[in-house]
Amino acid sequence: MPKPPLRYTPAIEVTEGDEEATAQGLIEAFRGIVAKTHEDLGTAQRGVHAKSHALLEGELRVHDDLADEQAQGIFERGRRYPVLIRMSAIPGDPIRDSVSLPRGFSVKVIGVDGERLPGSEDETTQDFLMATGPAFQAARPEGFLSNVRLLAKTTDRAEWAKEALSKVLQPIERALEAVHLESATLKGFGGYPATNPIGDRYYTQAPLRFGDYIAKFDIVPESDNFRALTDKPIDESRGENAIRENLLDVFTREGGAWTLRAQLCRDAEANPVEDASIPWPEDDNPYIPLATITVPAQTSWSEERSEAIDGRTAFRPWHGIEAHRPLGAVMRARRVVYPAIQDYRSGLNGCPLHEPSRAPALD
Repeated sequence: MPKPPLRYTPAIEVTEGDEEATAQGLIEAFRGIVAKTHEDLGTAQRGVHAKSHALLEGELRVHDDLADEQAQGIFERGRRYPVLIRMSAIPGDPIRDSVSLPRGFSVKVIGVDGERLPGSEDETTQDFLMATGPAFQAARPEGFLSNVRLLAKTTDRAEWAKEALSKVLQPIERALEAVHLESATLKGFGGYPATNPIGDRYYTQAPLRFGDYIAKFDIVPESDNFRALTDKPIDESRGENAIRENLLDVFTREGGAWTLRAQLCRDAEANPVEDASIPWPEDDNPYIPLATITVPAQTSWSEERSEAIDGRTAFRPWHGIEAHRPLGAVMRARRVVYPAIQDYRSGLNGCPLHEPSRAPALD
């Protein structure tokens, strides 16, 4: 029997160190990545998750049978919302897919109600930003800054070496996983399994407020056709955009569904808020299904879709409502860093960002 969930209180967050200085360091490092891609490609990319694999429109339907502790925030029983989904690669430069790296899955829920978070007062969206891996690679923003500085030094350098390293690391990572071990470090340097992202599991990694409570969220494949793609190898012979091409094949033929779930904070020590590097144990605290995200068959990537979503739309953890306030030091840093870098990218490209108030016409 799991413990009852802990109630949210602002006291759950504890500020340590000079978070403002760390955030400014992150802004400077990300600016370097964006400036480098702008110099090389003529177009400024995102500081992370630069390359999109699929750009989708769909619907989020909240389940009818949620318990009171689950029907929190936007998750009112039976509610339906249009959504935009961006599936991506993590690096800040659009690297070829033969370098196999962790993936991202961002969901923009449109038309939500509730008190807005600071900086999103005039919006009606709720963003959930997720990545493969149950925890963040750094406990706090200081470690995040060290990682980003290393990433900045490798942006758009020796892609052939990254590809060769990826081929070496992938079988090592597979061997570790065969004995129920895994290495986030190996995955981050190119050892991520070269499998279909549709079948992956994605996590918010850091917690958010969940109405009266606190939670982390994940997304898992729900429909049989999406589940069948879990651990299914990608055909890498399709070239530098092999993942995009494979996903285009799937989504052009058929739609499918994922489940959005929540893991509630039930123990302040086992489920820390400030240390994003610690996965919350699932043995006695499983993720609970909240909603189904359904996407119809569609053209999952095109230049027009990329212009609309990659070029003109931002995904930020702080696009949302107070009932889903991002929590912890890493999330507090994102509040400052994301808009600064997105504004910088927008200025270089001469293309203002627009937050949708309704589902856009993508085709």
